[in-house]
Amino acid sequence: MTAGRRDPAPLDALDDEALLRAHVAGDPAAFAELLRRHRDRLWAVALRTVGDREDAADALQDALLSAHRAAPKFRGDSAVTTWLHRIVVNSCLDRIRRRQAHPTVPLPDGSGDPDRPVGVEPAAPVTDHDTALVVREALGRLPADQRAALLLVDVQGYPVAEAAVLLGVAEGTVKSRCSRGRARLAMLLGHLRPVPSATVRNRPPGGDVRSVSGSVVSDGGGEGVS
Repeated sequence: MTAGRRDPAPLDALDDEALLRAHVAGDPAAFAELLRRHRDRLWAVALRTVGDREDAADALQDALLSAHRAAPKFRGDSAVTTWLHRIVVNSCLDRIRRRQAHPTVPLPDGSGDPDRPVGVEPAAPVTDHDTALVVREALGRLPADQRAALLLVDVQGYPVAEAAVLLGVAEGTVKSRCSRGRARLAMLLGHLRPVPSATVRNRPPGGDVRSVSGSVVSDGGGEGVS
């Protein structure tokens, strides 16, 4: 029997809450088993929220360290998975805010024309293999709170009530952030799905965004963190 755990059952037979209790009691393998079960999905949440693999890995590592230390404070008011997701989302949002507060400025490569006006390049026609990159870039242009709400509700498939728990806000706030985010994405991604004008007039704001963003942002979710 592992030191610090009275339950003789093997770790993989314990539920999440029992694993967390075993970890708090001193079982050195219990938290690792908990992460083995949920690490891929937590990684997917981090990657989709932050949008950059290196930042996502750092945010996830910070979140897991926080969860490891905060385990004694878990009171069972929500599922362990909800508790873990909340910590990961908060860690990602903190990293996004820090990144926005200290943006990096790319160095000039010397290839530009000094007499050419600086501005946004005209959008080129988007091919299918570029769609995922375009959608991720558009998501990255959303405010962090809108991006997190959209990813949880539209991509991860969480009910609004559970997303509200994860984000620590009211359900109405989640709905409002999703609505604003979809409207913004509809403008940013409108060129991906040309439709007849009559269809546009009859379509609700952002009505086609979820099918576009959800399908292309979902790749990469099953990878682990090195």
